[in-house]
Amino acid sequence: MTDSFLTIAKAEEGLFKDKGSKFIAYAFPVESEDEIKEHIQRLKKAHHSARHHCYAWRLGAEKTHFRANDDGEPSSTAGKPILGQMIRLDLTNILIVVVRYFGGTLLGVSGLINAYKESAADVLAHSTIIEKLVETNFTVEFDYPNMNPVMQIFKEENLDQKESQFELRCKIKTSVRKSEAERMTEKFRKIDGVEVVLVD
Repeated sequence: MTDSFLTIAKAEEGLFKDKGSKFIAYAFPVESEDEIKEHIQRLKKAHHSARHHCYAWRLGAEKTHFRANDDGEPSSTAGKPILGQMIRLDLTNILIVVVRYFGGTLLGVSGLINAYKESAADVLAHSTIIEKLVETNFTVEFDYPNMNPVMQIFKEENLDQKESQFELRCKIKTSVRKSEAERMTEKFRKIDGVEVVLVD
Protein backbone atom coordinates (compact mmCIF):
# COMPACT_ATOMS: atom_id res chain seq x y z
CA MET A 1 0.00 0.00 0.00
CA THR A 2 1.38 3.38 -1.01
CA ASP A 3 1.17 5.68 1.98
CA SER A 4 3.94 8.14 1.26
CA PHE A 5 5.03 10.07 -1.83
CA LEU A 6 7.56 12.65 -2.97
CA THR A 7 6.57 16.18 -3.97
CA ILE A 8 8.05 19.68 -3.81
CA ALA A 9 7.94 21.88 -0.71
CA LYS A 10 6.89 25.14 -2.39
CA ALA A 11 6.50 26.94 -5.72
CA GLU A 12 9.75 27.50 -7.64
CA GLU A 13 10.95 29.04 -10.89
CA GLY A 14 13.53 27.96 -13.49
CA LEU A 15 14.85 29.21 -16.81
CA PHE A 16 16.33 27.84 -20.03
CA LYS A 17 17.39 29.81 -23.13
CA ASP A 18 18.12 28.58 -26.64
CA LYS A 19 18.59 30.60 -29.86
CA GLY A 20 16.78 33.60 -28.44
CA SER A 21 13.80 31.62 -27.17
CA LYS A 22 13.21 31.89 -23.46
CA PHE A 23 11.61 29.04 -21.50
CA ILE A 24 10.45 30.05 -18.01
CA ALA A 25 9.48 27.05 -15.88
CA TYR A 26 7.16 27.21 -12.88
CA ALA A 27 6.67 24.30 -10.49
CA PHE A 28 3.86 24.13 -7.92
CA PRO A 29 2.88 21.61 -5.26
CA VAL A 30 -0.81 20.86 -5.94
CA GLU A 31 -3.63 18.81 -4.41
CA SER A 32 -6.41 18.99 -7.02
CA GLU A 33 -7.25 19.65 -10.67
CA ASP A 34 -9.03 22.87 -9.65
CA GLU A 35 -5.82 24.16 -8.12
CA ILE A 36 -3.95 23.18 -11.31
CA LYS A 37 -6.42 25.14 -13.48
CA GLU A 38 -6.04 28.24 -11.27
CA HIS A 39 -2.23 28.20 -11.57
CA ILE A 40 -2.37 27.76 -15.37
CA GLN A 41 -4.95 30.54 -15.83
CA ARG A 42 -2.93 32.89 -13.63
CA LEU A 43 0.26 32.24 -15.62
CA LYS A 44 -1.57 32.71 -18.94
CA LYS A 45 -2.72 36.13 -17.70
CA ALA A 46 0.72 37.07 -16.36
CA HIS A 47 2.42 35.96 -19.60
CA HIS A 48 -0.33 36.78 -22.09
CA SER A 49 2.21 37.74 -24.78
CA ALA A 50 4.05 34.40 -24.57
CA ARG A 51 3.58 32.04 -27.51
CA HIS A 52 3.08 28.79 -25.54
CA HIS A 53 2.12 27.72 -22.00
CA CYS A 54 2.99 24.02 -21.97
CA TYR A 55 2.51 21.92 -18.88
CA ALA A 56 2.35 18.54 -17.21
CA TRP A 57 0.95 17.43 -13.87
CA ARG A 58 0.68 14.34 -11.73
CA LEU A 59 -1.69 13.74 -8.80
CA GLY A 60 -2.12 11.08 -6.13
CA ALA A 61 0.18 8.73 -4.23
CA GLU A 62 -0.48 6.00 -6.84
CA LYS A 63 0.77 8.38 -9.57
CA THR A 64 -1.83 7.05 -12.05
CA HIS A 65 -3.51 10.44 -12.59
CA PHE A 66 -1.50 12.72 -14.90
CA ARG A 67 -1.66 14.89 -18.00
CA ALA A 68 0.78 16.45 -20.47
CA ASN A 69 -0.18 19.38 -22.72
CA ASP A 70 1.83 20.73 -25.70
CA ASP A 71 -0.26 23.94 -26.06
CA GLY A 72 0.32 24.26 -29.81
CA GLU A 73 3.90 22.96 -29.93
CA PRO A 74 4.48 19.90 -32.20
CA SER A 75 2.98 16.77 -30.63
CA SER A 76 4.93 15.30 -27.68
CA THR A 77 7.70 17.93 -27.81
CA ALA A 78 6.68 19.82 -24.66
CA GLY A 79 4.26 18.19 -22.21
CA LYS A 80 5.89 14.75 -22.43
CA PRO A 81 9.48 15.91 -21.70
CA ILE A 82 8.13 17.98 -18.76
CA LEU A 83 6.27 14.93 -17.40
CA GLY A 84 9.41 12.87 -17.96
CA GLN A 85 11.31 14.99 -15.45
CA MET A 86 8.62 14.37 -12.79
CA ILE A 87 8.78 10.63 -13.47
CA ARG A 88 12.60 10.69 -13.32
CA LEU A 89 12.43 12.03 -9.74
CA ASP A 90 9.31 9.99 -8.83
CA LEU A 91 7.33 13.15 -7.96
CA THR A 92 3.56 13.54 -7.68
CA ASN A 93 1.08 16.23 -6.56
CA ILE A 94 3.04 18.57 -8.79
CA LEU A 95 2.37 20.89 -11.73
CA ILE A 96 5.08 22.28 -14.01
CA VAL A 97 4.21 24.98 -16.52
CA VAL A 98 6.81 26.13 -19.05
CA VAL A 99 6.11 29.51 -20.64
CA ARG A 100 7.87 30.02 -23.98
CA TYR A 101 8.77 33.36 -25.49
CA PHE A 102 9.70 32.73 -29.12
CA GLY A 103 13.09 34.14 -30.14
CA GLY A 104 12.62 34.10 -33.91
CA THR A 105 14.62 30.94 -34.66
CA LEU A 106 12.92 27.56 -34.98
CA LEU A 107 14.47 24.94 -32.71
CA GLY A 108 13.20 21.83 -34.51
CA VAL A 109 11.64 18.82 -32.81
CA SER A 110 14.76 17.62 -30.97
CA GLY A 111 15.60 21.20 -29.96
CA LEU A 112 12.12 21.69 -28.50
CA ILE A 113 12.17 18.37 -26.63
CA ASN A 114 15.54 19.32 -25.15
CA ALA A 115 14.42 22.86 -24.23
CA TYR A 116 11.27 21.71 -22.39
CA LYS A 117 13.17 18.89 -20.70
CA GLU A 118 15.99 21.21 -19.56
CA SER A 119 13.64 23.96 -18.32
CA ALA A 120 11.67 21.39 -16.27
CA ALA A 121 14.95 19.92 -14.97
CA ASP A 122 16.13 23.42 -14.02
CA VAL A 123 13.03 24.28 -11.96
CA LEU A 124 13.25 20.89 -10.21
CA ALA A 125 16.94 21.46 -9.47
CA HIS A 126 15.86 24.63 -7.60
CA SER A 127 13.08 22.79 -5.73
CA THR A 128 13.22 21.17 -2.33
CA ILE A 129 11.86 17.63 -2.58
CA ILE A 130 9.96 16.38 0.47
CA GLU A 131 8.27 13.16 1.48
CA LYS A 132 4.60 13.42 2.43
CA LEU A 133 2.47 10.81 4.11
CA VAL A 134 -0.93 9.70 2.92
CA GLU A 135 -3.05 10.04 6.02
CA THR A 136 -6.38 8.68 7.19
CA ASN A 137 -8.49 11.17 9.15
CA PHE A 138 -10.86 9.98 11.83
CA THR A 139 -12.81 11.20 14.83
CA VAL A 140 -12.69 9.38 18.15
CA GLU A 141 -16.03 9.69 19.98
CA PHE A 142 -16.37 8.66 23.63
CA ASP A 143 -18.21 9.40 26.86
CA TYR A 144 -16.52 11.69 29.33
CA PRO A 145 -15.68 8.91 31.85
CA ASN A 146 -13.52 7.25 29.14
CA MET A 147 -11.31 10.32 28.84
CA ASN A 148 -8.28 8.78 30.57
CA PRO A 149 -7.83 5.60 28.51
CA VAL A 150 -8.47 7.55 25.28
CA MET A 151 -5.96 10.27 26.16
CA GLN A 152 -3.49 7.54 27.14
CA ILE A 153 -3.55 6.23 23.54
CA PHE A 154 -3.14 9.75 22.15
CA LYS A 155 -0.07 10.14 24.34
CA GLU A 156 1.43 6.69 23.62
CA GLU A 157 0.96 7.01 19.87
CA ASN A 158 1.93 10.67 19.74
CA LEU A 159 -1.28 11.62 17.89
CA ASP A 160 -2.22 15.21 17.08
CA GLN A 161 -5.53 16.57 18.30
CA LYS A 162 -6.73 18.53 15.28
CA GLU A 163 -10.12 19.44 16.70
CA SER A 164 -11.61 18.51 20.01
CA GLN A 165 -14.78 19.05 21.99
CA PHE A 166 -15.14 17.85 25.55
CA GLU A 167 -18.72 17.53 26.70
CA LEU A 168 -20.73 14.58 28.00
CA ARG A 169 -19.98 12.95 24.63
CA CYS A 170 -16.46 13.92 23.61
CA LYS A 171 -14.97 14.07 20.12
CA ILE A 172 -11.35 14.37 19.01
CA LYS A 173 -10.34 14.58 15.36
CA THR A 174 -6.93 13.18 14.44
CA SER A 175 -5.06 11.53 11.55
CA VAL A 176 -2.55 8.72 11.14
CA ARG A 177 -0.44 7.30 8.37
CA LYS A 178 -2.68 5.19 6.11
CA SER A 179 -0.82 1.94 6.87
CA GLU A 180 -1.36 2.52 10.62
CA ALA A 181 -5.08 3.34 10.40
CA GLU A 182 -6.42 -0.15 11.02
CA ARG A 183 -4.18 -0.83 14.01
CA MET A 184 -5.03 2.54 15.54
CA THR A 185 -8.81 2.30 15.10
CA GLU A 186 -8.75 -1.22 16.63
CA LYS A 187 -6.82 0.10 19.61
CA PHE A 188 -9.46 2.77 20.32
CA ARG A 189 -12.36 0.38 19.74
CA LYS A 190 -11.06 -1.95 22.47
CA ILE A 191 -12.20 0.66 24.99
CA ASP A 192 -15.88 0.16 25.84
CA GLY A 193 -18.18 2.81 24.36
CA VAL A 194 -15.56 4.34 22.08
CA GLU A 195 -16.52 4.91 18.47
CA VAL A 196 -14.12 5.68 15.62
CA VAL A 197 -15.60 7.52 12.64
CA LEU A 198 -13.55 7.79 9.46
CA VAL A 199 -13.56 11.25 7.90
CA ASP A 200 -12.74 12.11 4.25
